[in-house]
Amino acid sequence: MKIGLDVMGGDFAPVATIAGALLAQKELSPSDRIVLIGETGIILGELEKHHADPGLFDIVHAHDVIGMGEHPTHAIVRKPESSISIGFKELKHKRIDAFASAGSSGAMLVGAIYSVNNIQGVIRPCTSTVLPQENGGLSLLLDIGTNPDAKPDVMYQFGLLGSIMARNVYKINNPRVALLNIGHEEGKGNLLSQATYQLMKEGKDFNFTGNIESRDLFKSKADVIVCDGFTGNILLKNIEGMFRMMMKRGITDDYFTRFNYENYGGTPVLGINSTVIVGHGISNDVAIKNMLLLARDVYHARLSQKIKRALSRVTVVVRD
Repeated sequence: MKIGLDVMGGDFAPVATIAGALLAQKELSPSDRIVLIGETGIILGELEKHHADPGLFDIVHAHDVIGMGEHPTHAIVRKPESSISIGFKELKHKRIDAFASAGSSGAMLVGAIYSVNNIQGVIRPCTSTVLPQENGGLSLLLDIGTNPDAKPDVMYQFGLLGSIMARNVYKINNPRVALLNIGHEEGKGNLLSQATYQLMKEGKDFNFTGNIESRDLFKSKADVIVCDGFTGNILLKNIEGMFRMMMKRGITDDYFTRFNYENYGGTPVLGINSTVIVGHGISNDVAIKNMLLLARDVYHARLSQKIKRALSRVTVVVRD
């Protein structure tokens, strides 16, 4: 397979992206190839610093960059020669099999939706994160910011998408799907939570186990935890903030070390017709390496095809 990497994306690009690509190249199989997308001169210069053979990679030139502060939709249109825009062109025309970037997450989402499109039947694509569990396992939390104003049918689909990802990428058999709420009893929460609970309770498309409270997020009570993007983003940044504070104060522990974002690399955009991975803006070389390895795993899991099949037999009617 060919994995496209936005060399210019991220706070520490291109130094971290090229270093991460070199780390990943050592772990990928000989049949896998990384396609470096960005300013050719910069790419060759960084490879030379590592005394690396440019022949290990394919290089696609892109002379422009979308900044983190730019409006995603406007930037995709106004900067067709940016590394993100070029990456999506490569993906759309199947010259690469997956595309990964630690650049503007908004531009990555807009690019994904407008270049490879949603899977038919998916109302809103979403993104997820991994939550380490005390017993050594992990759970998925979604959505983490793509859809701040999700409705119940969208939330129901999050449960389905998360269940498929947990089963096929993280090899969790019959994943338990829970709804993040302020109480575990049925009837708790705001109108969105209550309506979503009823849909999930009546649906038969995944293993819904009821509500989960935030204090139980790390106690292995659920494999997939569903919330709207507004709540998920606040929760994610709260966890990141706590992890950074613990590291700053020298509090180390094998379990808490698993919260380091570097370990996971990024998140796939779920619900689109291809493999797109969005990395953290502050990604270092290790995070970039893991982002590329995640792209490989998601591609080989054939997640998009499995989501299509699952939607063709969904039991809950949702608006399109």
